[in-house]
Amino acid sequence: MEIKTGRKVIDIEIKALNLLKNYISKDFVKVVNLLLKNKGKIIVSGIGKSGHIASKIASTLSSVGSPSFYIHPSEANHGDLGMLEKKDVVILISNSGETSELINLILYCKKLSIPIISITSELNSTLSKESNLNLLIPKNIEACPLELAPTSSTTCTLALGDALAVTLLKKKKFTESDFRELHPGGKLGQMLSEVKDVMKINLDIPLIVESKKMSYAILEMTSKGEGCVGVVSKKNELIGIITDGDIRRNMNPELLNKNVKEIMTRKPKTLSPNTLISKALKIMNEESITNIFITKQKKPIGIIHMHDILKNN
Repeated sequence: MEIKTGRKVIDIEIKALNLLKNYISKDFVKVVNLLLKNKGKIIVSGIGKSGHIASKIASTLSSVGSPSFYIHPSEANHGDLGMLEKKDVVILISNSGETSELINLILYCKKLSIPIISITSELNSTLSKESNLNLLIPKNIEACPLELAPTSSTTCTLALGDALAVTLLKKKKFTESDFRELHPGGKLGQMLSEVKDVMKINLDIPLIVESKKMSYAILEMTSKGEGCVGVVSKKNELIGIITDGDIRRNMNPELLNKNVKEIMTRKPKTLSPNTLISKALKIMNEESITNIFITKQKKPIGIIHMHDILKNN
């Protein structure tokens, strides 16, 4: 019974989300354009479960470059209306569109000519009629068998907020670097750091010139402990790499006397110092490699090992 009920709830909410896709229309475009032109903040409000969703939407919008905050309708009635300015845009969330706690917010927005965007399931509701733009969600599809607890409606509202946030992100050409500036802390912030922040530099970089024998390459590789050595030209440009795997594959009595150019892999994968850690890790996984040299104008300025990334995260 438990599994059946759980799956049924998920099915109902999936159905609701599929219906929501059909609601993404010209009104959605108008809302996006209004938010793009907005010179102030985006204020999001709602009460109860809608309030929790409103808070999350505001947080998501802020995290992707659209300054936003949540205001509680009750607190708004006790002074927080002072946070609103004429240049702002307000998003009000109410499934029924008849939430009485939003009345003073609506009146204050009208007084200051602040545009109101409603998210509701009732097009003919008071909130819809008082709003400049409306975003509709499907109605009468709650997963709760009592039709009392907000379930599918809050899921749809949350998804609609995500749709707005991501669309704005793309329209603003918000980049990974922009995201990093807003998320400097924790594992996420670390993954959005650049390889120059964790790479080994100077004498810690295993390097050998192209004229040397393999005996010197093995000594350099062993002393630096990176499991590889970079081969550089007379101009100090990186032209190849020798890994411990290359040594195993070429193991024979003559190996130590061979020139490094005979063993090295030419044109090794490299990264620029400004490459994000997350991208570096992705490349290393895709290429099945554990080391990458960092170069600037073809010259090696650092090296990172996958362990360096994982250790810092």
